[in-house]
Amino acid sequence: MDNLSITQWAMEDRPREKLMAQGPAALTNAELLAILIGSGQPGVSAVTLMKQVLHDCEDRLNVLGKMSIGELMKFKGIGEAKAITIIAACELGKRRQLEEVRKRNRMDSSQNIYELMVERLRDKDVEEAWVVLMNQNYGLIKEIELSHGGISETSVDVRIALKHALLNNATVIALCHNHPSGNTHPSRDDDRLTERFKKACELMRIHFLDHVIVTDGDYYSYRDNGRL
Repeated sequence: MDNLSITQWAMEDRPREKLMAQGPAALTNAELLAILIGSGQPGVSAVTLMKQVLHDCEDRLNVLGKMSIGELMKFKGIGEAKAITIIAACELGKRRQLEEVRKRNRMDSSQNIYELMVERLRDKDVEEAWVVLMNQNYGLIKEIELSHGGISETSVDVRIALKHALLNNATVIALCHNHPSGNTHPSRDDDRLTERFKKACELMRIHFLDHVIVTDGDYYSYRDNGRL
């Protein structure tokens, strides 16, 4: 059946008709993506094409979400418009997840901070540092990017972070950055940065809640490890 065009499939097997009859949860990831791209190529259905793409992504949507337009266009049958559609869909998924986390509002644990920031940082191929601003009840005020750096490190100005805290009347802050390597273990530079933040916050009477290092699927918390 995979070698047939979708119009040659039985009605109940076509992705759009299947969604209408059974709801979106009944469809596979490949079928949902096939609806987005609309068509495959001669002899290859949209579903088969997306199965091929997902296979190369280890059948993980997180891996798909990291692909660029150019990388997607390497698959025969995926042009610029289809690649853009796939990337847009992945971005919407990330934003929906971020909205769900923000609804919780309280950032009083490393897990909550990680869930807030992972969608922003998991697909980055360079390090970024962010500060999470909170009120005295650990209610989220906003998260602000501090720096965008290299593969193994990024430069962070503690003064800029504290300036944002003061301007937004934040009394609690957390530092968060990613490790594109996937290794959550903090470096010596991470340790030094944490110590600078701790001392600066003590001076300004701002509570430094945590420094969380984010990777795709895991994190390291200085507070949870007894280092704050």
